[in-house]
Amino acid sequence: MREVLNRQAFGADFAWGVSTAAFQTEGSCNVDGKGLSIWDVFTSRKGRIRNNEHAAVACDFYNRYTDDIKLISQLNIPNFRFSIAWTRLLPNGFGQVNQKGIDYYNRVIDRCLKLNINPWLTLYHWDLPAALEQKGGWTNRDSVSWFADYTALCAKHFGDRVKHWMVMNEPAVFTGAGYFFGVHAPGRRGLKNFLPALHHVILSMAEGGRTLRASLPSDAEIGSTFSCSPVEPASSKQRDVRAAKRADALLNRLFIEPVLGLGYPQQDVPVLQRLSRYMQANDERNMQFDFDFIGLQNYTREVAAYSLFTPYLHSRLIPAGKRNVPVTAMGWEIYPQAIYQALKQYSAYPQIKKIYITENGAAFADHVQNGGVHDRQRTEYLQEHIGQVLRAKQDGCKVNGYFVWTLTDNFEWAEGYHPRFGLVYVDFETQQRIVKDSGKWYGEFLDG
Repeated sequence: MREVLNRQAFGADFAWGVSTAAFQTEGSCNVDGKGLSIWDVFTSRKGRIRNNEHAAVACDFYNRYTDDIKLISQLNIPNFRFSIAWTRLLPNGFGQVNQKGIDYYNRVIDRCLKLNINPWLTLYHWDLPAALEQKGGWTNRDSVSWFADYTALCAKHFGDRVKHWMVMNEPAVFTGAGYFFGVHAPGRRGLKNFLPALHHVILSMAEGGRTLRASLPSDAEIGSTFSCSPVEPASSKQRDVRAAKRADALLNRLFIEPVLGLGYPQQDVPVLQRLSRYMQANDERNMQFDFDFIGLQNYTREVAAYSLFTPYLHSRLIPAGKRNVPVTAMGWEIYPQAIYQALKQYSAYPQIKKIYITENGAAFADHVQNGGVHDRQRTEYLQEHIGQVLRAKQDGCKVNGYFVWTLTDNFEWAEGYHPRFGLVYVDFETQQRIVKDSGKWYGEFLDG
């Protein structure tokens, strides 16, 4: 019998919320002076996105933000994490400022505050300006200064009201998928793109943190978010155990450890020694920043095995579909203990002061039945994962909040509109919103 969860067990200061991202929800990709992002370009290419779908309209949050934020209030959710679209403020990535973009995000922030919802801003959620990609994007070392200038602009216009800031979202994902495998924007492949992007993103993340600290009031909290999928070996054989350690270094340690002053995990992933060609004087120091918190994003675990024919890593991840385990619509294993393991892993770093779970959720095949969406699997997923967060908190982990991914069904990157993660169902033909049973449960839980 599942234990009944009680919000009060987490304490009065525990932050509860919901997360979204600009490109996945806003639509209006070329209105009011907005420039094109790498994802606008990427989705225009045939064969890149499932069913050749695009985010030109998405959830139409750009026009419907007042109603969607009202839904957040009605669900008793006190914190709303959303991202800024870089090209709404700086259509070319730097230079001329688009006042209409600044005005828009001021309206979104003010709408949140009017309804007693705390806005949590993510500065970069994968939508690099296309004009900057033409200059090399994250492979260009100038990206550090481009990003710092953009960060300063956001702090100048929103820092008087926003108290919680996240510099970047899941750098391991957007660099790996976008600059090594080529399955996400901008579609580049290979180490020659991945290694410089990796290094410049870490420098930019730390520089963004320093820029915010110099610009914001002293009570502002500055963090950045990292994906974490605990990795377990496929067997007790030493070669699988070592393969799992290498996969963990790449998936879970590669970005956080340089920021913490621990350097790159080159001992476990020797190919990272090639980063030396991109290192300049003082880079080891400049990669570091003392964030107030870390955002941790977990959906599943991974199982790794030795693989002779996998270059650089000699480790392969065994798909959940081949392991006879329950999965979501994304093909990810449903394994609630993973979020506990992720919190234990990151809490073990003494340099990390505070952790928020800034994304956790699941996609399932939702359907409207008699005017409702009865998503029992998602409700159970959330209950079980929140239960594991409580377990971690009771065991001394530094966890101080939990945000569901996501508010509404949205554009899920290369998967298009097929995976539905939302607490709120969206009919993408009519833009009708229907609160799912999982959303109702979360609202009732937060009202408790």
